[in-house]
Amino acid sequence: MKLIAKHFGEIEIDSNKIINFIDGIPGFDDQKRFIIIDNLDTEVPFKWLQSIDEPELAFVIIDPFIFKDDYEFDLPKHITEKLKIKEEKDVLVYSIVVIPEDVTQMTANLLGPVIINTKEMLGKQIVLEDNSYTTKHYILKNAKAKGKEE
Repeated sequence: MKLIAKHFGEIEIDSNKIINFIDGIPGFDDQKRFIIIDNLDTEVPFKWLQSIDEPELAFVIIDPFIFKDDYEFDLPKHITEKLKIKEEKDVLVYSIVVIPEDVTQMTANLLGPVIINTKEMLGKQIVLEDNSYTTKHYILKNAKAKGKEE
């Protein structure tokens, strides 16, 4: 299947890799079908969550465990049921990243992780009830601090 995306031009995608977001993404409720596109630079941990139906819509995402190894939360039962999650190994967790003009100020949304069941190809962005996480977790500042500790 061919997809024309703002950031990538025309690309070939495997229709089996389309993730169905039953409820859309908050703020983009009508967008239900997305695909994850790896960054061309394999040294960079960022990926893209690209809308299939809206070429202009793509989110930069990152595995939050790369920069926050103590990140943890429990998925509510209604979410595991909605996403048909049976085993933890079938789950991927991403955070949506905001990259401002000053890239040293980039943030990740740890309060609203994107949960993907890779077996069923179902996804949902949830909002955690844990107040210890924020929507603006500074990635580089925390990575630098972590590097100094080691």
